[in-house]
Amino acid sequence: MNTQVEVSVLAAVEQSVRTDPHVPARPCGPAAQDRLVGREAELRELRAFVREAVTHGATRVVRGGAGSGRSVLLEAGVEWAAAAGMRVLRCTGSRSGVRPGMSGLLEILWPLLSDARLPLADRDRQALETLLVDGAPAREDRARLPFTVFRVLESAGTDRPVLIAVDDWDALDEASAGVLAFVARRTAGHPMGVLMTALTHGARSASLAGLPEVPLRPLALAESAALLAMRRPGTDPHTVRDLMATAAGNPLALLELPVGTEDFFPHLPASSGRLAAAMAPDVRQLPRETGDLLLVAALHPTADISLLLAAASRLRGRVLDFAAVEPAERQGLVSFDGMRLRFSHPALAGAVVHGTGPRRCRAAHAALADTLKEGSARQLWHLSQAVEGPDADLARRLEDVHRLAVRQNEPAVALRLLRRAAVLYRTPEDRGRCLLRSAQLAQDADRRRTARELARRALEHPLGPLGLLYAQALTGRGEGAADPAAWPAPVGAFEVENALELAQLTAPHVTGDPERARALLALLDALPVEVAHDPRLLHAMATAAPVRRAGTLISRLAAAGRADNVAVRDLKRLGEAALRAGDPLLALELHRQAERRCHFHRLPDRMPAALLRQGLAHLVTGDWGQAEAAFRRCAALGAERGLRSETTAAHLLERLTQGLRTGTVPPPADARDLDAARSSVSAIDEIVAVGTGWAQVESGDVAAGYATLARLLSAPERCTPVLFALVPFAEAAAAVQAAAPARARLRLLERELGPEPAPHVAVELAVAQAVLADGGDAEARFAGAFAMDLSHRPFLEAALRLAHGRRLRRRYEFTDSRVTLRQAAATFTMMRAEARVTRITAELRASGERADALAPDASRPAAAEDLLSSQELRIARLAGRGLSNRQIGAELGLSPRTIGAYLYRIFPRLGVTSRAQLAGVLGDGSAG
Repeated sequence: MNTQVEVSVLAAVEQSVRTDPHVPARPCGPAAQDRLVGREAELRELRAFVREAVTHGATRVVRGGAGSGRSVLLEAGVEWAAAAGMRVLRCTGSRSGVRPGMSGLLEILWPLLSDARLPLADRDRQALETLLVDGAPAREDRARLPFTVFRVLESAGTDRPVLIAVDDWDALDEASAGVLAFVARRTAGHPMGVLMTALTHGARSASLAGLPEVPLRPLALAESAALLAMRRPGTDPHTVRDLMATAAGNPLALLELPVGTEDFFPHLPASSGRLAAAMAPDVRQLPRETGDLLLVAALHPTADISLLLAAASRLRGRVLDFAAVEPAERQGLVSFDGMRLRFSHPALAGAVVHGTGPRRCRAAHAALADTLKEGSARQLWHLSQAVEGPDADLARRLEDVHRLAVRQNEPAVALRLLRRAAVLYRTPEDRGRCLLRSAQLAQDADRRRTARELARRALEHPLGPLGLLYAQALTGRGEGAADPAAWPAPVGAFEVENALELAQLTAPHVTGDPERARALLALLDALPVEVAHDPRLLHAMATAAPVRRAGTLISRLAAAGRADNVAVRDLKRLGEAALRAGDPLLALELHRQAERRCHFHRLPDRMPAALLRQGLAHLVTGDWGQAEAAFRRCAALGAERGLRSETTAAHLLERLTQGLRTGTVPPPADARDLDAARSSVSAIDEIVAVGTGWAQVESGDVAAGYATLARLLSAPERCTPVLFALVPFAEAAAAVQAAAPARARLRLLERELGPEPAPHVAVELAVAQAVLADGGDAEARFAGAFAMDLSHRPFLEAALRLAHGRRLRRRYEFTDSRVTLRQAAATFTMMRAEARVTRITAELRASGERADALAPDASRPAAAEDLLSSQELRIARLAGRGLSNRQIGAELGLSPRTIGAYLYRIFPRLGVTSRAQLAGVLGDGSAG
C-alpha cells in the first residue's frame, strides 16, 4: 500500500477515535433539533426510526439538495440514538478531492478494535485486520467483504444496539458505499440502525433504490422567514424577501447569502465560500469553455442560449457551441430546454462564479454589452460594469434609460442604473441628483433602510433647497420639511421633482391641520401645468384635502388613469387618491388595472397590495361578499410571498367585513397588528374605527353605533372613511330618536363638501338625508335620492328601498311596501349582507308577508312583476329571449348603455347572474 495514502487514512481514522465513539463526533452546541425550522415532520420520522432501530432494526436515507440540512438532521438522529443507549459508528464522504479506497469503512470499523469484548470469529478478525492494515481486502476476501462487515456489525450489537451514521453516502469511496448499501438492506431483525444522507439526484442513487427515505422539501416562505428571524435578526423586510427569493427554501442559502452587495463592483451574483462549496463543489473541474458560459449566464440569467454562447465566445476568444453546456448539465448545475439555460437553483448563479476575479468579471460584462441591443437598459448596465473610472456620457445615458425601466415596472433595475450613474458622474451636483433619485426609488419600493442610506450620501453633495429638505426628511432629520409654508418655490425640473416627492411625504402629517394643509395645496397649485396630472401631486392633494377638492381631483384622476403605460406604483397612488376623494368605483377600476399590470409584468410581490385596495373599494360600497373574497386572496398571496404588512391588514379587514355581513362586532384589533398593517394601509386605524361603528349598527346596538359614527363625523377631514358610513349613521340616528341633530350634522357636512363633492359621497348624503327625512319634505327627499345615479351603487339603492319600504309600511301602504322591501332583500342577499336580510325579513312580516314566502329556501319571489317596473319587466323579457343590448335599445328607443344599466339593476332583484337564467325566472313571459 502506498505509504502516503496509508498515513492519510490512518490519521483520519485516529482523529475519529480520540473521543468516545459512542458520542457524536461533531457536537454543535445546542441540540441539533432545536436549531431546525420547518423540519418537524422529518424529526418525528427520525424519532420513530431510532425507536424502530433499537428494537428490531431499521434504515433511513435522508435525501435532499445541497444545503437542505441533511447533516443537521443526521446530527439530530445521532443525538437521539446516543440518548437511547446505542453505539454510534460513523463516517463522512468528501466532495473535494479523491478519498482513498475503503476509507469510509475504516472510519466505521476502527473504533471496534478497541473493544476487547467484541466476539469475532478468527476468520472475520483476520479479514478485518487485513482491511485496516493494508487498506484493501485480500483478493480472495473481496467477495466476502460485505458479509464480513455485516457479521462484524452484528456482533457489535450483541451487548447494545448499533447506529451506523453515514453523512454524504454518495461522496464515499465506491467500495465503502457499496458495502454500506449492502448492510442497509439487511438491518431487519437485528438491533442495528443505518442512517445515511445523500443528494436527491446523486450519481449512485440506484444503489439505494427501495430503501425507506426521509425527503427534505424546500422550506415554505413562512418557515424561511422564521429561520431568518431566529438566525439573522434585524434584517429589514425587503432584504428578507430578496433572501427568500434567491434561497428558494434552501436553509444554507438563507443563512449564508450575503446582503448589502449592491455597491460591489463589478457586479457578481452574491454567494459565500461555504455556500459555493456545498452547491457547486466540482465547478472548478469543468472545462474553461463551460466556465465562461456559466459566468455570462450568471450575469444575465434571463438571456437565451444564442446570446449567451455569443457572449461566452467573445469572452473566450473563439466560437463556442452547445457542447459547452453538457459538462454543466452532467453536474446538475443547469438544465437546458433548447432555448434557455436555467440554473438548477437560484443560488447556484452566485455559487458557480464565486471567487471570480474583478478583471474576468469586467470582461464578461463587456462581452455581454457587445452582444446586447445598443442603448437598451440591460446593455448600458453591463457596459457600466465593464468600465473603470468616471464616464459622464455613460452616466447620462444610464440616467435617461432608468425612466424607461420605471415605466416598464422594473424599479429594481432603475435603482441599479441610477446608483451606477451616481458613481460614473464627475460633478458633485450630478452625483447628488442621482443619489437622491435613487433614494426616492428605494422609498417607493419600501426599501426604507436603503433609502435612508442613499439620502445620507446625497446630503454630501449640492441638492438645492427642496432637494435638501427632501433628503433630510428621508433620513429622519426633516424638521424643516414639516411646514410647507416655509418651502421655497421650485426652480427647475429637479426642484419640481423634489417638491412632488416632498409633498407626498409630508401630506399625511398635515391632515387635520388646516393652515399647513392650505400651504401645501397652495404650493401644489403653483407647480407647472405639466405636472397637474402627476400621480404624486394628486395623491398628496387627496391626502391633504380629500373633501374640499373632490371634484377637481376625480376629474384629474380619471384622466391620469387613462394614460398609456401607467406604472403599477402610480396606479396604486391614483387608486388611493380616488378612494380618499370619495370615488370608490374609480378606485376599484384603477386597482384592477394595477392587478392586470402585475400579472402582465410578473410582479407577484405587488399583487397583494392591489387586491387589498380592491377589497377596500368593495368594502366602502357595501359589496361585502366581493370585499371578503379580495381580502382572503390578499392574505393567501401575502403569506405565500412573506408580506407581513399586507397579510396582517387583509386579516384585520376580513374580520371587519365578516362582522358587517353577519351583524357581529369584531373584537378590538391587536396593537401590534395595527402597527404592522399601517405600512400597507396608512388609514387602517380610521377604517377600523368607522367599520366598528358600522358593525355596531348592523348588530342592532344602534346607540353605540350612533355615538361612534357621530364622533367620527365631527371631523371628516381627519377621518375621511366616515364619509362612506353616512347611511348607517342616519339609520342609527333614526332608531335612537336623534334624527334632528343628525340632520343638522348632515347639513353642515353638505356645506363643508362645497360645490364639487365626489359623486358617490353626494349619493350617500342624499340617501342618508332621505332616511332621516320627516314630515312634508320626506317624499321629495326620497324622489330626489331615487333620481340620482344608483346604477352602480346597489348597496345604496337597497338601503334607500329599505327606508322607503319602512316608510310605506308605516303609512299602511302594505302592497307597495312589500314590493320595495323585496327588491331591497334581493340586492342585500346578492351582496351577502346577512344582517340586513334578517332585518328586512322582520319588516316584511310586519307588512303582512306570508310565512311561506319568507322561508329560507325561497330566495326568489314567485312573480317578477312584484319586483320590477313595467319597463324593467319588458327589458328583462327581451333579454331573456336572447336579444342583445343594442337590439333591445333599437326596439324601445333607448341606448345600449341605458339597457345595460337597467339589466345591472334587474339581475340582483331577480337573483340571477346571466341572461340565460332570465327565461327560467320569468317563465313563459319571456318567450311570448
